[in-house]
Amino acid sequence: MKEKLQHIQEEAAKRIQEANSLDKLNEVRVAFLGKKGELTAVLKGMKDVAPEDRPKVGQWVNEVRAELEGLLEETKAKLEAEALEKKLREEVIDVTLPAKKMEIGHRHPNTIALEEVERIFIGMGYEVVEGPEVEYDLYNFEKLNIPEGHPAKDEQDTFYVNKNIVLRTQTSPVQARVMEKGKLPIRMIAPGRVFRSDEVDATHSPSFHQIEGLVIDKHITFADLKGTLEEFAKELFGPETKTKFRPHHFPFTEPSAEVDVSCFKCGGKGCRFCKGSGWIEILGCGMVHPHVLEMCGIDPEEYTGFAFGVGLERIALLKYEIDDMRLLYENDTRFLRQF
Repeated sequence: MKEKLQHIQEEAAKRIQEANSLDKLNEVRVAFLGKKGELTAVLKGMKDVAPEDRPKVGQWVNEVRAELEGLLEETKAKLEAEALEKKLREEVIDVTLPAKKMEIGHRHPNTIALEEVERIFIGMGYEVVEGPEVEYDLYNFEKLNIPEGHPAKDEQDTFYVNKNIVLRTQTSPVQARVMEKGKLPIRMIAPGRVFRSDEVDATHSPSFHQIEGLVIDKHITFADLKGTLEEFAKELFGPETKTKFRPHHFPFTEPSAEVDVSCFKCGGKGCRFCKGSGWIEILGCGMVHPHVLEMCGIDPEEYTGFAFGVGLERIALLKYEIDDMRLLYENDTRFLRQF
């Protein structure tokens, strides 16, 4: 039995020395000290040993086990040190290299322009109101004096969910909803995303943003509208900015007008930016149509008001001198980093 144990010890020691990885070392451990290992098999055969010899054989087995476990731990520590040294050699870090910078995002040019417009109107006592992007035909058209059969309701211009529900083509439905509540006076702007069936090009998109304003109170006149928009233009484009009102037609306002501002690039002298005219069109406006007031439950004999609407993208394009609206949506960081 002693010779057998000595043979096991020599064989195990040899295989431990030959092991060149932790996996192979573990294989040796299992082969000799595992549940089905050679040393364990000797212990299981103790029943065949004479009773008087069992203590001595048990002592020999424990001595061999202790010797092998010590050798295994020593070799394991050696292999782990070699593995760590190899890893450190392969994964060298050059501490002199500059650190990687975390890129921090910032506001989109549309957001910057929107916050600027909101700041101006909040400063004039307006509140910012939002509404649903999926809207009833009733609010998007009917309550805004756009009856059945009007060209604006054509499918080539409007996205219909069904006969009575559309993707809003303007943020004016928010104004109708606020007027319906009957809480007067009203001073509000309604910014938000709108949808129209347009082809994508440098100045059009099927999805864009509008900011529409509404004031309803007693004794409101066109002079109030002109003064408000003049102040808005000066705050947005500079104190020297002039405004010009041109007669126009909108179903929900009467009288209606298109508003131009003097070119802030050339001061109104005429340049490439204003196409030589000295003026740039920025928005549409007008006095709220009496029929619109009636449909929203407001007495047009007692109250009057004005409304206006401006494209947010148009403000951003003009303010930052961008010549293609598609740049705002392509998410090219080379472009966006400029703002």
